[in-house]
Formats: sequence, structure tokens, C-alpha cells
Amino acid sequence: MSRFIEIVEVGPRDGLQNENVTLTPDQRVEFIRRLEAAGARRIETVSFVNPARVPQMAGAEEVCAALPADPSRSRIGLVLNMRGWDRAISTGCDEANVVVCASDAFGIRNQGAETRAQMDTLAAIAGRRAAEGGPRLSVTFSVAFGCPFEGEVDPARVTGLVHEAAQLPLDEIALADTIGVADPWAVRRLVEACRSVSAGKRLRLHFHDTRNTGLANAFAGIEAGVDVLDASCGGLGGCPFAPNATGNIGAEDLVYMLERAGFETGYDLPALISTTEWVCGLLGKTPTASVTRAGLFPIPA
Repeated sequence: MSRFIEIVEVGPRDGLQNENVTLTPDQRVEFIRRLEAAGARRIETVSFVNPARVPQMAGAEEVCAALPADPSRSRIGLVLNMRGWDRAISTGCDEANVVVCASDAFGIRNQGAETRAQMDTLAAIAGRRAAEGGPRLSVTFSVAFGCPFEGEVDPARVTGLVHEAAQLPLDEIALADTIGVADPWAVRRLVEACRSVSAGKRLRLHFHDTRNTGLANAFAGIEAGVDVLDASCGGLGGCPFAPNATGNIGAEDLVYMLERAGFETGYDLPALISTTEWVCGLLGKTPTASVTRAGLFPIPA
């Protein structure tokens, strides 16, 4: 098909933030380097959050300092507030991804603020970037398809948030199924609705596979015209503030599905599988990504 699908690797951030084993900054740097050697060009490398709340993300500055600037890569830092934005600037990270929760209840649990306050913070960060410069800026709307505390999230609420964000000087808007409740038809409807109000801003999708619909949702998003999807090596991931959270769609599963269909991803699938086996060995867990467990096909000679 020759259509290129950009897969943003989120394993070093979203993949590790809910694990019982905490990797050292040096181990996380090695993880990132292995992912880049396997073809990852955009990676969520760090989270500029309070390490007392998410100890797995401690040492963000050390990780950033160990990754020399590379114009062919984009290392992304997660930002929740102005303090996080200041840290992102100080480290020289390539991109800052601001998270805004689509429900008030999740916003209070996850970030200590309701959605309106988070949108005000996003606007303030975008304003400072426009006036003072800084890394590329994106926003992710978490629990866009459902909230563990409020239940269904009204699609009109999400499209309203997307419309508001699209008026700001930022580069990309992501919709996240944080707790894995979406279905492919809901994905198509929400993507189409958000595209109509996004003022041409690029859309990205982020799926968790909690209820085994992650790859189907990715397929629906691609069919709806989205070219950027998040995924995590080995299917690692989960939110510490979402009950029963489970991992993202496996990067190797997404690469396998797309490349079998003729799409281009730029990934080296055997190297990606090897990276999954390495990091899961450090974490002492079995990967949930099916391709790593089942192996390549056709089977190499």
C-alpha cells in the first residue's frame, strides 16, 4: 500500500510507569537506545511528574542528559503542569506532550485538577511556547472513550475539547483509550467527529488492550485516516491511577499487522522482538504482545 504509519513508542514512559520493578535511569536509556536501533523515531522517553507519585519515572533529567540530540529522532516528555513544562525546556527534550483528562473525576485522581483547570494550563503552556519558544507541543486527551469513575464520556465533550485545543499553537492532538473500553465503531465515529473540528491539526491515537480490542481499534483508526498511533514494546503499560489498568497495544503486534498488509512502519521487527525479550527479562515478566510469544511469520529459514 506504501502508506506510512508512524508508530510512537511509549514503552519507556507509559510502559514502565505501572511496573512493580523500577528500572534505573541507565537501564531506561539502554531501553531507548535499543528501541531506536529497532527503528523507533518518536519515543516517549520520560515523564516530568513528581517522582513521589510515580517513582518509576524518577531521574527524567538523567535520562534526557544521556541521550544526545539527534535531528532524526524525537524524544517526548510527558507534561502535566507548568512545572513539568519548565523541566521539559531545561532538559532540551524534542517534544512535550501535555495530558488533559476528558473527565473531571479522572482528572482529580490523576492530576489533582478538573478538566477546565487542565485546559487552562494547556493554554498557558501553549502561550508561553509561542512567546518564548520551546519544544514541539502535543496534547493527549486521556479517558476519551470512557472513564473508570464516571463511566461513559460524552463524545460531544471530547470534540469540544479537541475544538478548543485546535485553536492553540500546538502540533498534534491525541485521543487516548486509557482504560481500554473503546470499540472500532466508536473509534471511527470519534475520529471523524474530531477531524471536523481539529482545524487541520494532526490526530494521533493511543489504545490500551484491556478488553482485547486494541488492534481492532487501531485498524479502525487507520481506516478513518489516522496515520499516527502509540504502541508499547511487549504490550507494556498501564496507568497507576486507573483501577485494573493493563498495557498498551504491543508495538510488535501493530508492526506485524501493518506490514503484513503492505503498510510501511520503518521498524525492524526481529530487533523489536529482541528488545521486548530484553526489557521483560529485566522486569521479570512475560510479554503480553502476541507476536513475541508466537514468533515471526513466515518462519525464518
